[in-house]
Amino acid sequence: MNKKTIDQVELKGKRVLVRVDFNVPLDEGKVTDDTRIRESLPTIQKIIASGGKCILMSHLGRPKGKRAMEFSLGPAAQRLAELLKQQVIMATECVGADIEKATKRMDAGQVMMLENLRFHPEEEKNDPGFSQQLAKLGDIYVNDAFGSAHRAHASTEGITKFLKPAVAGYLMKKELDYLGRALAEPARPFVAVLGGSKISGKIDVIGNLLGKVDTILIGGGMAYTFFKAMGEEIGNSIVELEKVDLAHSLIKGAASSSTKLVLPADSRVAEELKAGVKTEVRSNRALRENDTAGDIGPEAEGNYAQIIRKAKTVVWNGPMGVFEIGEFAHGTQAVAEALVEATRAGAVTVVGGGDSAAAMKKFGLEDKVSHVSTGGGASLEFLEGKQLPGVVALTDS
Repeated sequence: MNKKTIDQVELKGKRVLVRVDFNVPLDEGKVTDDTRIRESLPTIQKIIASGGKCILMSHLGRPKGKRAMEFSLGPAAQRLAELLKQQVIMATECVGADIEKATKRMDAGQVMMLENLRFHPEEEKNDPGFSQQLAKLGDIYVNDAFGSAHRAHASTEGITKFLKPAVAGYLMKKELDYLGRALAEPARPFVAVLGGSKISGKIDVIGNLLGKVDTILIGGGMAYTFFKAMGEEIGNSIVELEKVDLAHSLIKGAASSSTKLVLPADSRVAEELKAGVKTEVRSNRALRENDTAGDIGPEAEGNYAQIIRKAKTVVWNGPMGVFEIGEFAHGTQAVAEALVEATRAGAVTVVGGGDSAAAMKKFGLEDKVSHVSTGGGASLEFLEGKQLPGVVALTDS
């Protein structure tokens, strides 16, 4: 990574303004999944230990530019305080003269959480005036919010025009190192596993990976748009009719590249995708009119697991089926377990995307692979080969 990191700046006595991604799920004012908070702890603890004044800013939910207190970052600040075992000052705002004075009154080692950035419409509009107001709250800017790095917002991109140095935190560095190394210097065989319901979200990823990876394994609802393009019967399975021609061109593109594109040999089907239904296994050349595919089948599971276990680099984005329903979780679990086996054998395994990360957590395997990305949209855009505005804006090393 050719960007400055938190290790390359003097933090002692400085107001260190950190963009974190504390967009965490809440239930009745309590954080129900603190993964993103925990992932930012190394950066926060580094600032505290170095005698810096740690000022955190984040968004949470979609308050649509209005002060909606159900989206307050108070619960996240409370959970952070529990994890740090020290007080976290909860600010009532994220900009303004009073907040600026409060940051200057902070003692070395103290932590402050600013209120939700998206209470202000200027945040998502990347308004220069708002960026400048944020910049007044710090002496150094640290971006540790990889999950928001694909957005050119005031707190991720605009602020760097007014506050330098702008450096990467440890989580940002870890994300870029794993994803960057996987694409730039992969040990081979290099396998990409792509799933999810729609091909439209993965078109650019597939296009960017053709010729770079050795094998692309396709699963999830998106597989049936490919099957439609091949003239196969798909029953009532999900399909994007407007993307059929594109799927056909991707199949042709793969055929003329060094990348093998693999589709599932069979599917688990039912008349409805809901808990408790009776499922059947069908070859993907023998789906019937009333069949709705909800998962890859056992033959595909075995084939995909075998390919993954032999890989030296694996990137996974998107589940193999409707894994939230037990009857259709088998394929996703098989892929997750194969990733764990590949990791044990020395492979670099990177899981990106919110659903894939949720699946790893559901199966209790999130700490048994090389890296689980905290940034769904950001990791997807990285795999597409796009530059992330929040990363580009950081100071070059």
